[in-house]
Amino acid sequence: MSQPPTKRALQSGEKFTTPEGIRAVHGGMRPNDNTGRPDVARKPPWLRIRLPSGARYEAVHDIVKSHKLHTVCEESRCPNIAECWDSGTATMMLMGSVCTRACRFCAVSTGNPHGWLDPLEPMHVADAVALMKLKYVVLTSVDRDDLADGGAAHYAACIRMIHQRAPQTAVEALTPDFSGNQTAVAAVLDAGLATYAQNLETVERLTRRVRDPRAGYAQTLDVLAFAKRHAPQTLTKTSLMLGLGETDAEIEQAFDDMRGAGVDIVTLGQYLRPTEHHLPVERFVTPDQFRQYRDLALAKGFVEAVSGPLVRSSYRAERVLERNNAGL
Repeated sequence: MSQPPTKRALQSGEKFTTPEGIRAVHGGMRPNDNTGRPDVARKPPWLRIRLPSGARYEAVHDIVKSHKLHTVCEESRCPNIAECWDSGTATMMLMGSVCTRACRFCAVSTGNPHGWLDPLEPMHVADAVALMKLKYVVLTSVDRDDLADGGAAHYAACIRMIHQRAPQTAVEALTPDFSGNQTAVAAVLDAGLATYAQNLETVERLTRRVRDPRAGYAQTLDVLAFAKRHAPQTLTKTSLMLGLGETDAEIEQAFDDMRGAGVDIVTLGQYLRPTEHHLPVERFVTPDQFRQYRDLALAKGFVEAVSGPLVRSSYRAERVLERNNAGL
């Protein structure tokens, strides 16, 4: 899934969810230094990342560097950066780098920004989108519980400015849950979106262990269900990180819960532990298993399921929109 070094940026099944099953597949385990829980010993070959390259990538990189812009693609060292930039897709981070929440999978700094916002950010983001000639831009952010609306008005201002400066660019908003505030969600949707996303992150049983206590499995589903009711024409989207100890039955139940909330698109990627102080990886899901999960998701009725070890929330997001508009 597309990802910043935030709760959505660091992000995977035959049933290899026991220690014995993981040993059989990966050739051994080691204890986690902090918790005593088992952790997979080493990354498998399918998680090796090639250095980004290509003419389009280099051109966008030069623009980003010379204009001192900030993209999640670079800051999170996303493995798909060259592919996405070459296709005209990028992810922008809004509202600073300090999050008011502390999810156990995420390496972003936690603190209190005390209501700070950059009033020029909407203009700068829109200028960047126009300059980079993006076909599709994803806007995401840290959680901002210090703001009365969670930053919804700021999101809306950025979206509207992009529509003014780059009317050809489709916009996706991968937002916080706004503490379930439907007025805030509506403010973002009413600014004009192609896709609205809020990440479930993991299965219901693991939510309290993985996410900040102020987040919630039901709260995210409620946000997504409201988004679909409020703006039926807007695609809705969510993501799961796999490899945290979930079972196949729990993943299938999550699919059912998503569809019950009217979610159109699901992305599935491998959880990768950012530091030894974060949750350990319980298993590395194989490419074949990711394909099986995609097949299951499509059978459940999703418009699209993007599933793979290196997939992040916003991976090649423009392709889903193109397929939906074409009626495929």
